[in-house]
Amino acid sequence: MKIITNKIIYLCTALLLVLSLPVFGQDHPNLILTRQGVKNIKASLGKAPLFDQVLAQTIAEVDKEIALPIEVPIPKDMAGGYTHERHKRNWFMMQKAGVLYQITEQEKYAVYVRDMLLKYAGMYPTLPIHPTDRSYATGKIFWQCLNDANWLVYTSQAYDCIYDFLSEKERKILEEDLFRPYADFLSVENPRFFNRIHNHSTWGNAAVGMIGLVMNDKELIDRALYGLALDSNQKNERDNDGGLIRPDGQTKAGFLAQLDGSFSPDGYFTEGPYYLRYAIFPFLQFAKALANNKPELGILEYRDNILKKAVYSLLYQTDANGLFFPINDAQKGMSWNAREVITAVDLAYFHYGKDPMLLSIAEKQGKVVLDEAGLAVAKGIADGLAQPMRQKPIAYTDGPDGDEGGIAILRSSTAPDNELCLVMKYSAQGMGHGHFDKLSYSLYDETGEVMQDYGAARWVNIDQKGGGRYLKENNTWAKQSIAHNTLVINETSHYNGDIRIGEKHHPDLYYFHGAGDVQVVSAKSGNAYPDTELHRTLILVKDDHFRHPILIDVFRATSAENSQYDLPVWFQGHLLLTNFEYEAELTSLNTLGDGHGYQHVWKEAVGTTDSGHAYINWFSNGKFYSMTSVVEPEDELIFARLGANDPDFNLRHDPAFIIRKKDKKNATFVSIVEPHGSYNPVSELAEHPFTSIAKASILHDDASYTVIQFNNKAGKTWTLSLAHKNASAEATHVIRVNEKTYKWQGPFKLMNNN
Repeated sequence: MKIITNKIIYLCTALLLVLSLPVFGQDHPNLILTRQGVKNIKASLGKAPLFDQVLAQTIAEVDKEIALPIEVPIPKDMAGGYTHERHKRNWFMMQKAGVLYQITEQEKYAVYVRDMLLKYAGMYPTLPIHPTDRSYATGKIFWQCLNDANWLVYTSQAYDCIYDFLSEKERKILEEDLFRPYADFLSVENPRFFNRIHNHSTWGNAAVGMIGLVMNDKELIDRALYGLALDSNQKNERDNDGGLIRPDGQTKAGFLAQLDGSFSPDGYFTEGPYYLRYAIFPFLQFAKALANNKPELGILEYRDNILKKAVYSLLYQTDANGLFFPINDAQKGMSWNAREVITAVDLAYFHYGKDPMLLSIAEKQGKVVLDEAGLAVAKGIADGLAQPMRQKPIAYTDGPDGDEGGIAILRSSTAPDNELCLVMKYSAQGMGHGHFDKLSYSLYDETGEVMQDYGAARWVNIDQKGGGRYLKENNTWAKQSIAHNTLVINETSHYNGDIRIGEKHHPDLYYFHGAGDVQVVSAKSGNAYPDTELHRTLILVKDDHFRHPILIDVFRATSAENSQYDLPVWFQGHLLLTNFEYEAELTSLNTLGDGHGYQHVWKEAVGTTDSGHAYINWFSNGKFYSMTSVVEPEDELIFARLGANDPDFNLRHDPAFIIRKKDKKNATFVSIVEPHGSYNPVSELAEHPFTSIAKASILHDDASYTVIQFNNKAGKTWTLSLAHKNASAEATHVIRVNEKTYKWQGPFKLMNNN
């Protein structure tokens, strides 16, 4: 009887173990691709042309690569150097080969990934720290841990795709000699890199978590989600790169903390769109892997669909050509054609409601990812479901709780190819990638930049320029206030150019109106300078009396002490005409100043005018532009050019126009920017090369109200009234100026007196 009972217990236990295998075992692939997803892809081949096209291109690319000897060189170079680019290419090729193995079932792709991984496993145990030693967190394969994390995010997908192809012995070698020590190096051996709120740490968290999911390593998965438990003596402080170190017991770290701390509630990424473009990839890749393996987390819906909001905020922060606004440290030219954004568009379409507007972006990208999301997008395009992307005026908040300022985007158009787009920045500092550019703006039309934000002083992945790193001029120039279209007091940058001060403060939105023919954003800053308030109001106006939308800029500064106020405009193009006399420096040049970016700016000419307004006219990208500014006779009108104290020629030699007011407690700057004509170099005909604005003037200006009047050359007149102390839409304001009463409701009123 006892023997029979033992047999029954044994059989029941064995049956339970068999039944439990699907629950506790692992199917591969299980990160981005899944078994069912691969089946769906195979069944749809030949039915989605864009997907088939990308698949064929990938096969050709990888086949060409695997015909060559595998190279895993000993690391020695900075970004752009041979070893850096070789290891970078290796991670791309392994990821692509793994996907091809799953879709085509051709073993040559799995063999290629296996053989390369085994070479890395043979090298990694004795691999020292990268010899460059130029990063706060130096990597092993690359010069910084950030790139090591990139490698693991991609390579974990390759390992996942060939997991079942490998023998148990091969998996043991790879996990014990390569992947586990690699994950430990990125995390426990580099807590400063891993345990903060920053795009670098997002890559680190995703890398450790994704390889943990492939290996079914709960410790690594938890480490990625919740961060490291650091020594309690460590302080919760910003490091030199601006990331926030978050020790255990004070605030959370890890991937969930990244989702909580990097975004405002409406999806704005505090480091800016250029870095969101970069970080969106690990955010979405790890989220998708978690959704496939730990659906109970609900990660794609986490924080009220914060990743969906992030994707849309990224797409909205582009100009008419799809280029990202170069806010903070950003290389110009980055656009929604970036590989990370292709992934973002496809995943957002597949997981968040199949918005047909996303298909129009995918059409412009001309690529999809080789997974179910990319397949869905390709099918949607093939079925003719795409609709144009409508980029609307919008104000984004900044900070995890949405209470640290933000940015506003105004868009005014008379036709799809005739848009004027303004971006005003009144956000938080933006961590280590932030600039001292409070209340700055940049302006775009359908051709590109009209008034520029410089972006970053960096040549990404160009070895000749500092190994692709940020150049020293990024700190001495690009971050400084004078490099932006904003007010600079006493030749000193906002917050004295100190990130530690900047991280404690932010401007605040005064009001935003993004609908109709008159769009307005107004914001204040009381901390950029001691005992000084800055208040800027920017207005886009579409009016039939102007051929194109115009911009009105009102910038007020009130201070406790007399100061020098400089308001630069970094216009793009070639100066054509002014209405004032100036004296140009013809044989030698001097810099504008000695520090805070002024040491990099040549003073080319200085003028004045007693006409009451200064007018400049310039040409760029086939179009004519003008700016008419209210000025006083004692104001200096300075033409300047970037490029001083730049022995390595790291900076662009861009032009600027600066209005300088000296020895004043309070200063009010008023300018009107008008695009107004074009030039055809083939016909050699200039159409409407001169402004239609005749004059602008300030009728009244005090702490409570400003009233401005401007008129065109046809004799038409407009009056702009602004209230500075009450932004309520219901408030009624009355002011008497020159025996005339102005009455309006709300914080602003633009009256067409015609």
